[in-house]
Amino acid sequence: MDLFGVSMIIPLLSHHVKALGASPTVAGIVGSTYGILQLFSSTIVGSWSDVVGRRYSLLTCLLLSALGYGLLGMSTSITLFVLARIPVGLFKHSLSICRALLSDLVSESERPLVMGHFNAASSVGFILGPVVGGYLTEHEGGFYTSSFTCAAIFLLNAGLVWMLPWNETLIQTNSSNSTSKCHDNNCSKPASNGSHTNKCQPAQAAETSPGASAPRKLQGHLRWREVSLLQPAWRQLSSVGSKIHMVASSDMWDLFLVRLLMAVAIMLYYSNFSLAMEERFSLKPKVTGYLISYSSTLGALAGFLVGPVTQLYGNNMPALLLHSTVLTCSLIFLYGTAPSVWQVLLTSTFFGISTTIGRTCITDLELQRGGVQASGTLIGAGQSVTAVGRVLAPVLSGLAQEFSPCGPPSLGVVLALAAIGLLLIRIPKWDGRGIIKIATL
Repeated sequence: MDLFGVSMIIPLLSHHVKALGASPTVAGIVGSTYGILQLFSSTIVGSWSDVVGRRYSLLTCLLLSALGYGLLGMSTSITLFVLARIPVGLFKHSLSICRALLSDLVSESERPLVMGHFNAASSVGFILGPVVGGYLTEHEGGFYTSSFTCAAIFLLNAGLVWMLPWNETLIQTNSSNSTSKCHDNNCSKPASNGSHTNKCQPAQAAETSPGASAPRKLQGHLRWREVSLLQPAWRQLSSVGSKIHMVASSDMWDLFLVRLLMAVAIMLYYSNFSLAMEERFSLKPKVTGYLISYSSTLGALAGFLVGPVTQLYGNNMPALLLHSTVLTCSLIFLYGTAPSVWQVLLTSTFFGISTTIGRTCITDLELQRGGVQASGTLIGAGQSVTAVGRVLAPVLSGLAQEFSPCGPPSLGVVLALAAIGLLLIRIPKWDGRGIIKIATL
């Protein structure tokens, strides 16, 4: 539902900005507002969800995103358009929080399967959304109708989050030292419905149920509303800061660098796809659109393959990540050197599958190494790294196109090879869960 609503709006944004009288330069600056805000807010909001709980943070993100899309539906000037994009850029992190919640609920062995299904469901929404948005746009005031529909979807999601039964246990992290100890040893384990229990330090718990009228009379137990809403702001900020510092000071630079390299490589593959197809094979944009939709559909279906493939590898995620990266690199190379459109079709068939598996692997390895007690922070940090790739990819693509239509995929191959080289160097130092091996005497 989330991506279904958002994907109705995304293809229409540039047309609406130009209709408001913006020049191409102003339209580009306005369009980058969302990405820049996401870059800085992803890690902070993800860490905040670790501190106050998934329910409170998810409700906040959904309601403020609904506000942003509602304002977008009333935007009759560039100023209103920019103001509408600010709450969306800062709080459109519902998918990241849902991923963190899923990592809380399932065991480590089940996580790739569940994440794969979640990504598949999200991709289906992203495929259907542009179709509905395009249909609504054909009518008068179609953009505004699409915006209000998207806002209504987010309000509906917020209502569902409020109505569902929850039982959260919040970890109070009063110092970065205690958090770091748990982080290194992965000593937290998932409890019920989006909760964590920490063996390293006492935890304050909050239990809620729809019919509860009073808090439990157990020491350290408060209702969810009391814990999340009455917790002092300074304590929340301190906990968020300690979690972000924990991730920043951890030895996870290799995973984040692999994520960045592959994110840019994949974006370079898609960056000038339509233009390259037209220049190289004289394909019309309509046919190219069908090709992109075909690849996206296979990528969505590939989410259901993640579980079986992971079991085939015996849950050896580092090996699966390496092999999916090699496959992605090979497919980008074949696309860049394709002599006919049939070879492009072949690469598109497997490209969506390899990238879906690769994204699931890198997220699972980050959670395995960092520990589920900071899953929101880790997923948010990963999204921030991907946002950096979104900023870099258009610049690199433009520079590479100065030399050849095949320049962007060629540069993508170089970056993917760098990721492969990094994995070959670092994987021997990891154990089966991607964690640095400790030398023993």
